[in-house]
Amino acid sequence: MSRKVIPIQVVGSTTQQAQPMVGKPKWLKVRAPMSKEYQNITNMMRDLKLNTVCEEASCPNIGDCWKQGSATFMILGKVCTRTCAFCDVATGKPDEVDPNEAVNLAKAVAEIGLKHVVITSVDRDDLKDGGAGHYATVIKELRARQPEVTIEILTPDFQRKPDSCLDTIMEAKPDIFNHNLETVPRLYRSIRPGARYFTSLRLLQRAKEIDPTVVTKSGIMLGLGEERDEVLQVLDDMREANIDILTLGQYLRPSEAHHPVMKYWTPEEFDDFKYIAENKGFGMVASGPLVRSSFHADEVFQALKLRQ
Repeated sequence: MSRKVIPIQVVGSTTQQAQPMVGKPKWLKVRAPMSKEYQNITNMMRDLKLNTVCEEASCPNIGDCWKQGSATFMILGKVCTRTCAFCDVATGKPDEVDPNEAVNLAKAVAEIGLKHVVITSVDRDDLKDGGAGHYATVIKELRARQPEVTIEILTPDFQRKPDSCLDTIMEAKPDIFNHNLETVPRLYRSIRPGARYFTSLRLLQRAKEIDPTVVTKSGIMLGLGEERDEVLQVLDDMREANIDILTLGQYLRPSEAHHPVMKYWTPEEFDDFKYIAENKGFGMVASGPLVRSSFHADEVFQALKLRQ
């Protein structure tokens, strides 16, 4: 049975002159994290000197995920070498890489009882390999201590770094290789000034070429000023790069210093993008206002495996 797609008005060339949105709609309201599990994970992260993107990026789902015993670890410190207009992670001169981080992360995984681990990082343009070697060390440590755990990594783009950086990571055999495109090409200069759209796209494609068995994943945020047709073109580009899993979520402005929200896409519009993306051939699609790259990552991965 065919499904009716709700028509969405496209502003056209006037998008860049559109006024920022004021006030969040009701579907974006979330409760403040107060569970016992949330506090326990918070204390453990402090004790082991670990960082989570949940905290550093002010994720709205932190209460839900931590209550379920799920967390996304952020390695290579908590200071980024880039200044993206959407991101709440601190920017500046990073600290030295913690040599105990891999072991401590494996301990945390065991203590929380995770079956699926998501590992991301800040951009480390100051390192010769962009942190690729450290990613490999963390993956290998987890494999040695927690062999039953599935490992998902969400990496930087390694722009202007040797091609061997990606080889180093892929040799460590992550189960999922994730790198977010974040937005449409037209907005890269203002939203991701230190990145290049086709560099990111090619990174994902190369990961699949190096290891055809790896699951590749990427996502974009909506509400930064993109047009519907631009989003659909990005989905086509992703499929050309053989990306398996897609995530689509609403951009939420972390502070007045960040890029304003240009539109709050409705849950129905996110449903339509999901329907379209599935018909384009993605193995799994998570699309909704509060969806983030690592939100319910284990469930999405397991659902993909059941389909294969």
